[in-house]
Amino acid sequence: MTIPQFRIVQILVFLSAVGLMVTALFFEHVLELPPCPLCITQRIVVVIIGLLGLAAALHNPDRRGKQSYSGALVVMGICGAALAIRQLYLQGLPPESAPACLPSLDYLVEVMPVIDLITVMLGGTGDCAEVQWTLFGISIPGWTLVCFIGYTALGIFEIVRTRQSA
Repeated sequence: MTIPQFRIVQILVFLSAVGLMVTALFFEHVLELPPCPLCITQRIVVVIIGLLGLAAALHNPDRRGKQSYSGALVVMGICGAALAIRQLYLQGLPPESAPACLPSLDYLVEVMPVIDLITVMLGGTGDCAEVQWTLFGISIPGWTLVCFIGYTALGIFEIVRTRQSA
C-alpha cells in the first residue's frame, strides 16, 4: 500500500476539519443543540487544525517545514484532546458535583473581563456537563476526542515519516 504524499494528507486534514465544523453547525442550527463554552473552544481548535492543513497543502514545504506543520498538528491535537477530556470529565460527574450553569456566552462576553472569560471557556460550566446527543453510547466530546487523537497520531506519523525520508 502506498502512503499518500504529505500534501494529500494535509488536504484530508483540512477536509476532515471542514466536515467536523459542518457537523457542529448542523447540531447547533438544525438539531438546535446549543454549544457550551468547551464545545466552542474545541471548535476553535478544529478550525486551527483545518487552517494548518490548508496552509501546509498550499505551502507544500520542504522536510523541515513538514516537520513544523506536523508538530503544530500534534500540539493542537493534544490541546483539543485535553479540552474533550475535560468535558467528558464534567459529563461524568454526578449532577450535584457539576459546576453551576452560567448565562449565555454572548452575555458573558459582554460582562466578563477577557481573562475570566478564557478561564470559563477552558474550564467549562454546568452546561458542559449535559449530554445532549450520543452515537453508540458516545457523546459529542467523546467523538471529538477520537478525532483529536487521530490528528495527533497523524502528526506524529508525519514527523516520523519525514525524518526517515531524509
